Amino acid sequence: MTTKEKRIAEALSILKALGMPNEQLNDRTAICLLALLDLPPKRRWGDAKNPMLGIRAILDFAREKLDRNYAENTRESVRKHSVKQLVSAGVLLHNPDKPDRAVNSSENCYQIEEHTLALLKQFGSKTWGGSLETYLATHGTLAAQYASARELHRIPVQVKAGQKITISAGEHSDLIRSIIEDFGSFYAPGGELVYVGDAGTKWGYFDQELLASLGVKVGHHGKMPDVIIYYRKKNWLILVEAVASSGPVDGGRHAELAVLFKNSKAGLVYVTAFPDRGEVFRKFLSVVAWETEVWCASDPTHLIHFNGIRFLGPYNAP
Repeated sequence: MTTKEKRIAEALSILKALGMPNEQLNDRTAICLLALLDLPPKRRWGDAKNPMLGIRAILDFAREKLDRNYAENTRESVRKHSVKQLVSAGVLLHNPDKPDRAVNSSENCYQIEEHTLALLKQFGSKTWGGSLETYLATHGTLAAQYASARELHRIPVQVKAGQKITISAGEHSDLIRSIIEDFGSFYAPGGELVYVGDAGTKWGYFDQELLASLGVKVGHHGKMPDVIIYYRKKNWLILVEAVASSGPVDGGRHAELAVLFKNSKAGLVYVTAFPDRGEVFRKFLSVVAWETEVWCASDPTHLIHFNGIRFLGPYNAP
């Protein structure tokens, strides 16, 4: 066994001792742990560190220090099937420098939790067994604390009277909340929320029964807009794209949504929402589709109307 293979085997034994599920007892997860400890084969466990690394840096460590060359298209598998579970177990912290960072940000990073680091530095020493026992006795409480902290950084959104959901933190989610609470109250008062997307889970809220009653059936692979509101008073189905960085209702997106909602018994209204009239607004303004509306959270009582024969209303009224 080479020194690199031995180091990976050591990390695997630690994962097993920590009680990680069988699905995570593999070289990939062991290498993630080693990368986040900055522990190449020749460094002692007592010299382990806890740098903040993104998935790209983890893959670089695997290639440069352990001769494991993961393809670029495996990044999501590493995040979803190794790193995510280590976070859930309380072994890793997600975005310790900025816990409210958006889940789809390119700056997402991970770090070994300090109590876990103190334990792992003792691996192979006389104190390992006793320290492991103490760690496991308190670890459930620690994991619960970290889960609670992550929940605190989610954004609460009122979807209907007496019912709230939380969505992943970030600028995009802030804009979604503004769409529901401000745009909805001004332009679709009493409107019924049908769908809310969440960067973390995609399906943050979905009243599938209501949408089906309007003639629209969408599978979980349908490319939904960020927010859908049904304005029963006027029989409008309002489709809103929230643009914090990309994705306005341009010509192509307009066509996609028209096909996805072609069987709607309600008239379709297309809206692109921006946080304000700043850089992102100016960047995408030239590609916003005609016969749609633009709304800015910074100016909630105003709309920008893109041509057409009517102001805020469907062009395909049933």
